[in-house]
Amino acid sequence: MDRNFSRSISRSISRSSWRMEEVFASGRYSRRTSQVDEDEEALKWAAIEKLPTYDRLRTSIIQTFAEGGDQLPGNQVLHKEVDVRKLDMNDRQQIIDKIFKVAEEDNEKFLKKFRNRIDKVGIRLPTVEVRFQNLTVEANSYVGSRALPTLPNSALNILESFFSICGISTAKRTKLTILKNASGIVKPSRMALLLGPPSSGKTTLLLALAGKLDPELRVKGEITYNGHKLDEFVPRKTSAYISQNDVHVGEMTVKETLDFSARCLGVGTRYDLLTELARREKEAGIFPEADVDLFMKATAMEGTESSLITDYTLKILGLDICKDTIVGDEMHRGVSGGQKKRVTTGEMIVGPTKTLFMDEISTGLDSSTTYQIVKCLQQIVHLTEATILMSLLQPAPETFDLFDDIILISEGQIVYQGPREHIVEFFESCGFRCPERKGTADFLQEVTSRKDQEQYWADKNMPYRYVTVTEFANKFKQFHVGMKLESELSVPFDKSSAHKAALVYSKNSVPTMGLFKACWDKEWLLIKRNSFVYIFKTVQIIIIAIISATLFLRTEMKQNNEDGASLYIGAILFSMIMNMFNGFAELALTIGRLPVFYKHRDHLFHPAWTYTLPNFLLRIPISVFESLVWVIITYYTIGFAPEASRFFKQLLVVFLIQQMAAGMFRVISGVCRTMIIANTGGALMLLLVFLLGGFILPKRE
Repeated sequence: MDRNFSRSISRSISRSSWRMEEVFASGRYSRRTSQVDEDEEALKWAAIEKLPTYDRLRTSIIQTFAEGGDQLPGNQVLHKEVDVRKLDMNDRQQIIDKIFKVAEEDNEKFLKKFRNRIDKVGIRLPTVEVRFQNLTVEANSYVGSRALPTLPNSALNILESFFSICGISTAKRTKLTILKNASGIVKPSRMALLLGPPSSGKTTLLLALAGKLDPELRVKGEITYNGHKLDEFVPRKTSAYISQNDVHVGEMTVKETLDFSARCLGVGTRYDLLTELARREKEAGIFPEADVDLFMKATAMEGTESSLITDYTLKILGLDICKDTIVGDEMHRGVSGGQKKRVTTGEMIVGPTKTLFMDEISTGLDSSTTYQIVKCLQQIVHLTEATILMSLLQPAPETFDLFDDIILISEGQIVYQGPREHIVEFFESCGFRCPERKGTADFLQEVTSRKDQEQYWADKNMPYRYVTVTEFANKFKQFHVGMKLESELSVPFDKSSAHKAALVYSKNSVPTMGLFKACWDKEWLLIKRNSFVYIFKTVQIIIIAIISATLFLRTEMKQNNEDGASLYIGAILFSMIMNMFNGFAELALTIGRLPVFYKHRDHLFHPAWTYTLPNFLLRIPISVFESLVWVIITYYTIGFAPEASRFFKQLLVVFLIQQMAAGMFRVISGVCRTMIIANTGGALMLLLVFLLGGFILPKRE
């Protein structure tokens, strides 16, 4: 028994010693493996550094894991050289999943790595400081019933606009002040929140700063970017205005929408930054971190149809779960309203612009999602020195605390503009205190309201008196934050200290052919998505052609018989009418896309001709096929002259009629802009064409 016991102890000791030996061996192996991996990576970087500059900026290292099998315990890290322009969908998804597992936390870690890489070689990022001084925006509005959009009022407005060109004004209008002597500074590297009750002028202020105000409005005051006035550069490319209205092509998916936006907006200064960064790192002998280098190079390449920056934007906005779902519209079921709002935001931040004016981006979002988006934007602002002014209606307390500066506006006047920490102190100096259980943002929007102000009156020993917005604005000028702001505005911005790449001076940041190709691909995609429409049109014209052929079956023209000639004329006239009505479908297709076209045009995504030319060219083969089907079915069946030349002449005439009709209906859509007016205008134009197109008379001998 003792012998068995001692034998079992010896076995257990031998097993344990064997296990410990395995542990030490695996530890030595892991250290040896990591050292081999580091040496392998260093050799890869050394090989990349020897490449020409053009190739070096397009080559990076991607880390993958391979299963070790029986001989290699665990996973082995493989370092593979890749061309960042040829990353497929799986490679991009692998990179995003590796770098950004948790959007908020990993985004901050990555941006810190990016910032450390920039700071190591002493590169200064371009920044934009936006100033507005004594900004006043006024509009002329009609009085009484003249403000209603009735038909007589619309006709009078057209006449009055014609008379106003000649300097004659007959309408009774009143002056409406939207913004009144607004002054402030939107600084880089600081998150700024624009607060105010509805109809306080928030949207007008954001549009004014983005250079997108309606030209009919009268604007006084000055707006500058780094000391430059708006007419000295292109503000619509330097900054981006994110509207509170969600306007998208319903048939495109979320990812396709953002990919198209990224192709049109380009990469901006990312490639120039990468070039200078690679040059300085090569001189200093610094090897970058593989993940950061791969991401920067992949997002700096122009001309790619699907960029890594799109996947990054989808991740931080929480849209990666619905990236392959169509956006949808009134007639197509797509993403939810909150997701559609995030698509609107992603369309702008996917580009290289770091100056953003965001208008009510939280509408339809829950507080948790809003917090996540604002948190990621805050990290971008602080670590990449971006400039963001965001308008939110009722931010949650945790979201409110993410902002550095607050601009409070009410009745078109700036009540407060400065650090968030001092805004409650300012109102306490005015005699109003925010209750402990009250959100600061809600307090700020109610304290300037006549109906809600009294509940915040702090001194109960003194009788309450309503403090107007003008009084608040005047007291702010005497507050220490207001005095500091006034002193900063009194000193002009030093233009010599600004980065040369901070402002954009060209309307097109992408070559024209690149924009044309992007619009071409988008139009071809929409044709495939709307293929049912074109198939139905073709089937429709086939059915009508068969009816026409049986109606005028084997028509013959006898000598001295005018009835035969009239039958041929009727057949030709019927063909012309049917082929013109075939273009009526262009009304709905064009009007459905007009809002998106106007949005892209206003944001300088692409010139108008890059949209209209692919729209015209890609429909030519469809029109040729429809014309060919019509002529094949009707020409010999009706009994027209069997000569081949006349057959092709009629084919050409039918094709030109279809092109004329399609072009006419597109013009009507662009002028009328609504289906009700366009249907009326389309029928009227067809009537005019038929009446004024002339009559075919038989030749008399």
